[in-house]
Amino acid sequence: MGRHRGAATMVRPEPPRGRARRRTVPVPAAAVARRVTRRFGGRFSTELGIDVDAGDAEVERWFLAATLFGTRISATLAERAFGVLDSAGLRRIADAAQFSWDDLVALLDAGGYARYDFKTASRLHALAAAVTEWAGGSVATFGSRHTSYPELRDALDDLPGWGPVTVGLFLRELRTVWLGASPPLDTRAEEIARHLRLYTAAAGRDPLGAITRLSDEAGLDARDVEGGLVRMWLAHRHAMAGCPGGAACTGLAPVGG
Repeated sequence: MGRHRGAATMVRPEPPRGRARRRTVPVPAAAVARRVTRRFGGRFSTELGIDVDAGDAEVERWFLAATLFGTRISATLAERAFGVLDSAGLRRIADAAQFSWDDLVALLDAGGYARYDFKTASRLHALAAAVTEWAGGSVATFGSRHTSYPELRDALDDLPGWGPVTVGLFLRELRTVWLGASPPLDTRAEEIARHLRLYTAAAGRDPLGAITRLSDEAGLDARDVEGGLVRMWLAHRHAMAGCPGGAACTGLAPVGG
């Protein structure tokens, strides 16, 4: 029998010569962690020129900065306000008692804190009084007196104007500095880490341990990785639903890219 006229022979088209087939190469999680810190930064304290590993005086400065960051204001304005207070000689919270309320308001205004200047000036005075009464004016006393995380968290949470957000921010950057500074991984960092698929589901049962091991692999300080993840969550949270996540996450794209 002859071949039926009109029957087509199906031939798979060959790929054009010289064009290699694309292969998806997995990007190691450690490389993604490094991209996060390069893109978003790490610890807030480091960016402010504060080295909390250097001793009590630097921890005092970080306490003041964390107090400012705890207000509903942009990180940029909080950093600017801290710089103004620091330059004026207010290096520890107890020093606020040496400034009049009007002087504090003027300094906060100069730092761009105008919307919260009255309230924050009053809070700084209240904090100075509380730290002087409860800890002899030294923030380091909290760290030496409360060596378990629950005790330390509760003691700081009792301070005027402090709450879970400020306490969490302050303590996560003091890991390895104070024995009791061992808060769980920030929930925002945990959410964006899952979005980026930085660890397996099994490792996710211990998010802080997973991020610590990943940071070691990436040659980074775990506090910087956590800080970078929190910053990324703040910048990317509204776009996560439509983002592929992982190494292809649109939030990791270069600015202007």
